[in-house]
Amino acid sequence: MARLVHAAGGVIRRTGEGGALEVALVHRPKYKDWSLPKGKLEPGESHEQAALREVEEETGLTCRLERELEPVSYTDPKGRPKTVRYWEMTVESGDFRANREVDEMRWLAIDDAAAKLTHGRDRDVIAAVSRG
Repeated sequence: MARLVHAAGGVIRRTGEGGALEVALVHRPKYKDWSLPKGKLEPGESHEQAALREVEEETGLTCRLERELEPVSYTDPKGRPKTVRYWEMTVESGDFRANREVDEMRWLAIDDAAAKLTHGRDRDVIAAVSRG
């Protein structure tokens, strides 16, 4: 039986023009998908540490953890069980920088983000943010 893959990430949110809630989505060219920033834990790292590190690595944004959201579990492309813990996050500093994993980031209103996301499981995560 395959070992469980532990990952963590964030739903980075802000108030956009006109007061609408917006979230950041990232495009990963390797997978040709739009998703929430996330990644696997490194040895000895907590989920919280991994969430902040992965978000910064993928977006260039230093964020603050807010409310933890419901975890998401699924089977990854290698057939392993995977659980991702997400937190709502607020930007403290930084600017997006394209990198080897992410070539684009977009701020979108919740409904637009839900339509853009590649995976349904990510839609459930951002829906929880819109409900507060």
